[in-house]
Amino acid sequence: MHHALRAFNHRHYRTYFAGQSVALIGMWVQQIAISWLVYRLSGSALLLGITGFAGQIAILFLAPFGGIWADRFDRCKTLIVTQLVTIVLSLMLAAVAWLGGNNVNVWYVIALAMLLGIVQALETPVRSSYTPELVANKMDLPSAIAFSGGMQNAGRMIGPTIAGLLLAWYSEAFTFAANALTKLWLIGALLKIGAASRPPHSRGGNVWSSIIDGARYTWSLLPLRYLLPMMALMSFCITPYQALMPIFAAEIFAGGASMLGFLVGAAGFGGLLGMAYLAARPHIRGLVRWVAFGPLLAGIALVVFTFSRHLALSLACMVVVGFGVIATAMAVNTIIQTVCDADKRGRVTSYYIIAFMGINPVGCLVAGALAERIGAPSALAVFGAGCAAGAAWLLYRMPRLREALRPLYVRAGVIS
Repeated sequence: MHHALRAFNHRHYRTYFAGQSVALIGMWVQQIAISWLVYRLSGSALLLGITGFAGQIAILFLAPFGGIWADRFDRCKTLIVTQLVTIVLSLMLAAVAWLGGNNVNVWYVIALAMLLGIVQALETPVRSSYTPELVANKMDLPSAIAFSGGMQNAGRMIGPTIAGLLLAWYSEAFTFAANALTKLWLIGALLKIGAASRPPHSRGGNVWSSIIDGARYTWSLLPLRYLLPMMALMSFCITPYQALMPIFAAEIFAGGASMLGFLVGAAGFGGLLGMAYLAARPHIRGLVRWVAFGPLLAGIALVVFTFSRHLALSLACMVVVGFGVIATAMAVNTIIQTVCDADKRGRVTSYYIIAFMGINPVGCLVAGALAERIGAPSALAVFGAGCAAGAAWLLYRMPRLREALRPLYVRAGVIS
């Protein structure tokens, strides 16, 4: 078990982990509150899809610029700035919800969700590529990335549960203000780490040339031609369940905000299990198989979830969905952070972010429109089956993928 916790031997990683965990819980509290507010005001599956689309579509277009930012500027200072902007936007969202009462204009909420998404698009590549700076020993990197994924899913599990309670006891405005407070905790952690932050690897140069250079480098790594499309397919087909979950909570299980919290929280719990499994692995070899097994499990479980009318079975399915998504995402991220050159890590990470998070809003929009026509259960069943089919194809190509990865592992020094 000791090797699973080896990332916490690094003091700066421990500090960052504590601060980021609190901030991510706040982020999930806010995301659930936004979805619930939009659904409460409109009752529209399409508007839920549009909200999910607006909140993350910026990642699809702006993540490469965040990657350049990560490669050129101090990542710690950049994260502090993005947290300050997020605080301002969250307080604006709280003001809109508080002053508007039951007459809030849904499009104001969607517009602020889009602005928050723009900040997230620039921040996420910086945050993802910051982890290796906090862990000096590359052999400890898989543990650090697994726990970073674990903090994401702790937020996904704990945040919706807290959101359900806060929405039941207080209001959406209160949850937005609470999220702003959590960002202060992360800023404190980053200020403590700041003096030890490593200098950026590169400065200057044309922005578009840097983007093209990063794209060429990413394409030159044959394994990424398999890994990133699989991530994109999973993001398009599986993660839109988050946008449509208020429909299942309210219409399938006749519940309210607390039921929504339980359903989304179950997926977060599955993600924590995925994190624990990956962190407990003693080495990176064999990790690539989860890039196919994870989407296969998640796709099948999502199909079963759509047909289930028993709460216990539905919660179990969401646990499997969360496990599959996070096992896949963390496996791909670990491989990328291990094999990529340090001076291009931010840009390559940005393409990973696009595949994992940037494609999600497109899936949300399509899923919302499809759910409006054939119903949310049928729409998610189609999506889950599509993801499982893609994963089956990747399993067929797995020998080729492993062959392409071996020389990159040798170059990185993780195998002989």
